[in-house]
Amino acid sequence: MDNDLTIRAAIDTDREFIFGLSPRLAEVAGLPWHSDKAVQKMHDDYFAEVFANSSPLQATFIAEKGNEPLGFIHTRSHKDDVSGEACGTVPLLGVCPSAQGLGVGKALITAAEQWAKKQGYRLLHLEVFAHNDKAQGFYQNLGFETEILHMIKEI
Repeated sequence: MDNDLTIRAAIDTDREFIFGLSPRLAEVAGLPWHSDKAVQKMHDDYFAEVFANSSPLQATFIAEKGNEPLGFIHTRSHKDDVSGEACGTVPLLGVCPSAQGLGVGKALITAAEQWAKKQGYRLLHLEVFAHNDKAQGFYQNLGFETEILHMIKEI
């Protein structure tokens, strides 16, 4: 990606863009025991709450080129499951399919890391759906490692 990629704080008018990526996020989750509609509702409900409750313990960033949004990331405070210390977490990251592979996701992760460091956090946590191999590879290439593996069984 060329140097004209901008990362900025999300504003209220970014709602349409963020919610517009929700069907794609649901599709790539690949959870056979949940419908895409259920996963999309989870994302939509989460972001509706984010927009309704601003807090200094969370931030959403938009990556854009010119005035065209290409991706978003949401980060917030989290309690580490192992140490109990406060850290940052990335509940959601979304990049337009046309912008994938161009460095947008990496720039957004960098913004989340900078936000977490500014909060005084030592760790940045994230969760990724187990069937989303592409996302797992992306995060591993950026230095993330598996810490706890949550498992589920449809009965």
